[in-house]
Amino acid sequence: MTHTPSPNSPRTGGQILVGQLVAHGVKHVFCVPGESFLAVLDALVDVDIEVTVCRQEGGAAMMADAHGKLTGEPGICMVTRGPGASNALAGIHIAKQDSSPLIVFVGQIERGMRDREAFQEMDYRAIFGQAAKWATEIDDPARIPEILSRAFHVATSGRPGPVVIALPEDMLVELATVPDAPRYTPVDCGPTAAQMAGLAERLAQAKAPVAILGGTRWDETSVREFAAFAERLQLPVAVSFRRQMLFPADHPCFIGDVGIGLNPALLKRIAEADLVLLAGGRMSEMPSQSYTLFDIPVPKQSLVHVHADSGELGRVYSPALAINATPTAFAAALASLPTPASRPWAQATAAMHQAYLAWSDPAPIRTPGALQMGGVMQYLEANLPPDAIMTNGAGNFATWLHRFHRFTRYATQLAPTSGSMGYGLPAAVGAKRLWPERTVVCFAGDGCFMMHGQEFATAVQYDLPIIVLIIDNGMYGTIRMHQEKHYPGRISATQLRNPDFAAYARAFGGHGERVETTEQFGPAFERALASGKPAILHCLIDPEAITATTTITKLREAALKSR
Repeated sequence: MTHTPSPNSPRTGGQILVGQLVAHGVKHVFCVPGESFLAVLDALVDVDIEVTVCRQEGGAAMMADAHGKLTGEPGICMVTRGPGASNALAGIHIAKQDSSPLIVFVGQIERGMRDREAFQEMDYRAIFGQAAKWATEIDDPARIPEILSRAFHVATSGRPGPVVIALPEDMLVELATVPDAPRYTPVDCGPTAAQMAGLAERLAQAKAPVAILGGTRWDETSVREFAAFAERLQLPVAVSFRRQMLFPADHPCFIGDVGIGLNPALLKRIAEADLVLLAGGRMSEMPSQSYTLFDIPVPKQSLVHVHADSGELGRVYSPALAINATPTAFAAALASLPTPASRPWAQATAAMHQAYLAWSDPAPIRTPGALQMGGVMQYLEANLPPDAIMTNGAGNFATWLHRFHRFTRYATQLAPTSGSMGYGLPAAVGAKRLWPERTVVCFAGDGCFMMHGQEFATAVQYDLPIIVLIIDNGMYGTIRMHQEKHYPGRISATQLRNPDFAAYARAFGGHGERVETTEQFGPAFERALASGKPAILHCLIDPEAITATTTITKLREAALKSR
């Protein structure tokens, strides 16, 4: 490591920027290099920050998003201008919809060339102004500490989200003498005594309450505190779409996840609730069943909505009680809440937990084909460590993971609530880069994997032994499912001709195997683990097995019959 310039002496904009990353506690950067920010890349040589070089900017942004999801600290991504920034947009959109803290630095043309449509010129404020929580450009290197301090606060406070910062190339080599900013602290907010008293009063009067946990700004402590509160009140607790790590599935009060294709018994339980405690989440399209679960603007259930961003309170649903608080502050305050003298819902909570256990048991599931995904899930549930990190992108394949894997620990799930394909592999790389000692398993469909399959090379480059399960049915399965529902038998633009993914893994220097039967899966998984290499298990399933509960033929027949 060479000498790092002092804040008391002149530094280049690149050195000042990297100095701020150090001051704010950054330990990792995900990037695709570009000549527009060479001064930043050079300054990174002098500091103790790990750099992961990625193969596409979308993958880099998704890795940084995964870092933000797991740690609550902003993931840091660096990309070049124009095409690089455009590629990163997919990851920025994920961070926006998923409320993940993310800061994306984008190289920019020299300041004197603006408004001429110079090489790869883009107006980042205009293009990312809606996609990001904040988008800006730095013209003066002396303002870098100020702007980065604001960026870290914006990315982590209220409802977290992505910040995009454009860096003019000539600004990064200009000298300035300016002190570093102090390390950021996310702005916290907690419930008032009156609000907690209001919640206690509503719980004392309730006959059929239910809690739904979602959003971000949770941590291991707050998850544990909410679980203790639920146990004390025997309160039934569900989690929102792809937020399953917020409550342990083996807890006697857990009743399931409110997402796509949810348990009908859970849907009925929420619909019939007289009190809903929505903590941390927004109850957007997927968990709300296309905004039908609660009446808008006033739900028929008495709604207590807890959210860190006051702008989300009353935005869609008018709550009976709005509490502007972070999940961590709210969970801590629950310890002082009195236990109701009567808990008439306790028996129903136990029944709903049993209903969840039955719903999430893959043993009875039978689908067409020699490879049964139910059997795959049985093996994984019996053999994965409790702290294994599970990642996925988007597609019908993800149902097997979401429905049949019982998440019991915080920081074990990386899944885009935005429904973005291609997320699982970069997320797995980002997770393994952060915590190399943890088992990381990626679920990907054949279409999903190919969106960012090149990041398998990143896993190989950094010796990250992730295990990727490619669930291959030779099609864009989710779209084919909807096709058969609405245009039965008229197949258009959904069929895929795939490579040998096991050979693909070996070509990159990883471990690859082809899995065609249920019996082959367990031994193949064990060999993948033992290899110590990034691995792909190419799992071929029958195209008829479109979901865990139906087939293409049944969908088509039902659609034709209804005409």
